[in-house]
Amino acid sequence: MLTRRHFFSGAGLAVAATAVGKSALAALPEIVSTGSAAMQPPLAPPNGRPYHPVATLNGWSLPWRMRRGVKEFHLVAEPVVREIAPGMKANLWGYNGQSPGPTIEVVEGDRVRIFVTNRLPEPTSIHWHGQRLPNGMDGVSGLNQPSIKPGQTFVYEFAAERAGTFMYHPHADETTQMALGMMGFWVTHPQDPGLMRVDRDYVFLLNAYDISPGSFTPKVSTMLDFNVWTFNSRAFPGTDPMVARVGERVRIRVGNLTMTNHPIHLHGHEFVVVGTDGGWTPPSSRWPEVTTDIAVGQMRAIEFTAAAAGDWSFHCHKGHHTMNAMSHEVPTTLGVETADLAKQITALVPNYMSMGAGGSMNEMPMNMPLPNNTLPMMLGSGPYGGIEMGGMFTVMKIRPDLKPDDYRDPGWYKAPPGSVAYLWEGEPPPVERPSVPPQPQGG
Repeated sequence: MLTRRHFFSGAGLAVAATAVGKSALAALPEIVSTGSAAMQPPLAPPNGRPYHPVATLNGWSLPWRMRRGVKEFHLVAEPVVREIAPGMKANLWGYNGQSPGPTIEVVEGDRVRIFVTNRLPEPTSIHWHGQRLPNGMDGVSGLNQPSIKPGQTFVYEFAAERAGTFMYHPHADETTQMALGMMGFWVTHPQDPGLMRVDRDYVFLLNAYDISPGSFTPKVSTMLDFNVWTFNSRAFPGTDPMVARVGERVRIRVGNLTMTNHPIHLHGHEFVVVGTDGGWTPPSSRWPEVTTDIAVGQMRAIEFTAAAAGDWSFHCHKGHHTMNAMSHEVPTTLGVETADLAKQITALVPNYMSMGAGGSMNEMPMNMPLPNNTLPMMLGSGPYGGIEMGGMFTVMKIRPDLKPDDYRDPGWYKAPPGSVAYLWEGEPPPVERPSVPPQPQGG
């Protein structure tokens, strides 16, 4: 767990001056920014009410300053460059050097003041998705407030009235700004730090982009046909693993600000949905599940006990959402002999490569030439070979000897002897089919 002092010294974090004058700067909280895509350990609260901090997948929590009993944060809306995975970067818009922006953590009852500086080339605003607050703080440009013009800094101030999991995003030119990644997570912890206590508490957002192969900037007018699916603007194998010790209670909070729903699935364990945007769910309403569907604009918090050691997949169960920059117009050629056709096409297109002689993805070479700044559809290597996943995929790594507050990647799981599926080398069993009685002739 990080203290504020160690936070500023790690992960390329920097404090930058704003464009306002010196006298105004003295009244503003410092701007904390980072370009690192690595997941930072939870940030321990340096003051105020105690709470158990969250870990943001491939992200971090925003430090604050306490001023006369008010927690003050400073968000900067600005263009950013986000590494989606090694080998691909995207020109996005975000906050404080990253997209999504940093997670904001407060405690139920806290008085909160957020300074928002606009370094974008167009007006913006921030809506505090799911919060109870005064109408004038709700952040819809033109309805609740004037828009924040380039170079301006606006102040939002309200009390965090209820504990729960929330999001923040613009309500200004959403087609452009949210399509470019302007969003972030907000967690309001209960006043009682023992209420809904877990050992590890992870948060992340679901994001989707339409980035043509070889390009860097998403298309902002795309409605449904996205090709880059991400957890917190990272595609596998760029996503960090989530880790836990055997026996620990784990919570994972997921917010969906894409344009479609996502059935989020955990291998090897059952969980219960303990929270939504509206708050904690009553215990009587919960049931064991292994997949929960998260609609657009929704948040779900799931909890489970890390009962079994291993490397357990955690992913969206829509097949195309666990693949990287793919075309949705590729025909199905399974069962079609394409070798001769491929030779003819290669004579015209030297770098052409088909999906295997029989149309199978497994036969398709994974080292085929790609445009610059483009990920293969399936990527990632595990202890037994290619994982053949991408997009909205990560690994829940559970170990018996992991230390509390240790969020480092423990490496691949070493399965006990005799516990891994193996190749059968004997004779195949005979094929037996039940006899079909003769059908009566005529009518």
